[in-house]
Amino acid sequence: MAKQVEITLREFTEGFHLITTEIVSKLPPLPSTGVLHLFIKHTSAALSINENADPTVRIDLRAFFNKKFPMEPYFQHDLEGDDDMPAHVKSIVIGSSISIPITNGKLNLGTWQGIYLCEFRNNGGNRKVVATILE
Repeated sequence: MAKQVEITLREFTEGFHLITTEIVSKLPPLPSTGVLHLFIKHTSAALSINENADPTVRIDLRAFFNKKFPMEPYFQHDLEGDDDMPAHVKSIVIGSSISIPITNGKLNLGTWQGIYLCEFRNNGGNRKVVATILE
């Protein structure tokens, strides 16, 4: 049996943001075992799992992605702003979904793992994430 909820995240600035607590607080009770699948309904942001303790990791990831995928004048897609096409490229690299095992009614993340919202727009607005819980 599957359960599904849509979670609306508050607006975040451009960068990598730890959202584990926010996601978990909006989930229904988890089964003893299963899988949580998260899917972001946007093409200029992404979801990932990475370091949850040292905030400099998120600063370094932002610097790396902005250096590797800068705003370039040759992009044709710019109807929503100069940051939109680079955001699409970055979201393809990271991806739109993640899956996390559920064990003993809790997300079975590693000690140093957390869920990231990777926001690639300067003003991306609220983001919607579909959470599907599979038993």
